[in-house]
Amino acid sequence: MITLQVSPDHAGNRLDHFLVLTVPETSRSLLIQSIRLGLILVDGVKKKSSYRLKEGELVSGTLFVPPVPRLIPQNIPLNILFEDEHILLVSKPPGLIVHPGSGNPDGTLVNALIYYCKSIAEVGDELRPGIVHRLDKDTSGIMVVAKTAESHRILVQAFKERTVKKEYIALLRGHLDRKTGRIVAPIARHPINRQKMAVCERKGRYAASNWQVTAEYKEGFSLVKIGIETGRTHQIRVHMASLGYPVAGDALYGRGGDKHLFKRQMLHAGSLSFFHPVNGRAMTFYAPLPEDFNTALSALSRCPSEDGKSP
Repeated sequence: MITLQVSPDHAGNRLDHFLVLTVPETSRSLLIQSIRLGLILVDGVKKKSSYRLKEGELVSGTLFVPPVPRLIPQNIPLNILFEDEHILLVSKPPGLIVHPGSGNPDGTLVNALIYYCKSIAEVGDELRPGIVHRLDKDTSGIMVVAKTAESHRILVQAFKERTVKKEYIALLRGHLDRKTGRIVAPIARHPINRQKMAVCERKGRYAASNWQVTAEYKEGFSLVKIGIETGRTHQIRVHMASLGYPVAGDALYGRGGDKHLFKRQMLHAGSLSFFHPVNGRAMTFYAPLPEDFNTALSALSRCPSEDGKSP
């Protein structure tokens, strides 16, 4: 339920812009849909998204709740790295969405998982069964999936307590000033573009990333290993872009002009280390770079290392 009175500071704002600012945890598209359906009113009257608010007006109502899609098992190939009766390790290809959502009712990793192992459908969230962490659609790499309720509970807690070690491989635009480093910068939803996240000192959540340059290229790119201490949405993409070295091919946070070289953001979850949720054994798994990433690297010319040899 939304009940908000328009303050002097917000007078003159469009209704949709006002809601984006005051209900930041809700997507802009969902807010606009709620306005169009007449679920959100101004002084009890339906208004357009473009309506300019006046001081003292009362914005009230409820948000539209999208119908819950039914999960359909689909025979989508899985690259399985490890499996036992408790967990499943897969290497997600670029372009595959992890779970169904708005505009993507099927064709996801979850659809593939419940086809491969029907019991996963009963583990955890009904729309994200088995899922304990996520990767962006165009980020490739390793993911661990829970096959049982117990494994799901323990792995979710492990990610929450940051006992899972995650290391990524990224191709960044530019040559970094320092070959190793650490950035601590809080991350929050972008105040205007709701599809983006941003470094936000006042409202952001703690986020820390570490990097190590492994190769540089004459075309002005750097291959970097990045370890994340936290798991904020778009964390690596936001952190490295804030330093002036966006992920190559990143259409959302990058500078553009990379499409002829890269068809997607050059970011890959290379390794995952954790304790087995049942037997407690320390485990580390690796996912090799996918073909498109290797093809992009082969099109670049490495800079000589400090000893005069190519790294």
